[in-house]
Amino acid sequence: MVDYAPPLDDIRLVLREVADIEGICDLPGYEHVDPDTIEGMFDELGRFVAEVVAPVNRIGDLEGCSVDDGVVTMPGPFGEAWDQLVAAGWSAVAQDPDYGGGGFPATVQTVMTEMLATASRAWSMGPMLTLGAVECLHSFADEAQKETYLPKLVSSEWSGTMNLTEPQAGSDVGALTTRAIPQGDGTYR
Repeated sequence: MVDYAPPLDDIRLVLREVADIEGICDLPGYEHVDPDTIEGMFDELGRFVAEVVAPVNRIGDLEGCSVDDGVVTMPGPFGEAWDQLVAAGWSAVAQDPDYGGGGFPATVQTVMTEMLATASRAWSMGPMLTLGAVECLHSFADEAQKETYLPKLVSSEWSGTMNLTEPQAGSDVGALTTRAIPQGDGTYR
């Protein structure tokens, strides 16, 4: 197995010299955030990713997922790694505080996502798809929907998924043929 070593020096360089993390932390809404805290957080995330996430990558390749009687089962350690991610609070760091998140800048989420994905692309799809669901709801849901779904997604009690219903298309969204046609009453057909 190849050991995962997070490129923390490179991350620090990009955050400070390219992304202007100090300027980001000075923006309204980020008064609770500073570059040193973010860098310390990435040190700990790097340890977590190297010790918890990276080791599941090979196991995921060897075991794969299975479907038995309509129930999908992921490789054994995937669930344990997810539980540790949630318990450590990593899944909520950059989420909206109104729904239980830590309110860190999206720049932080980008680095977190990159670390998780480079350690295990297959495993990282869980947090990434959940993040996608959160972003979609945050952008397009009404307040009642946000109150129903966002706290549970931000806390990772629930997770997001990708549901592909047209086998001929695979993950090629452009090849989908299903259409949603708006009806006069606000529904789609």
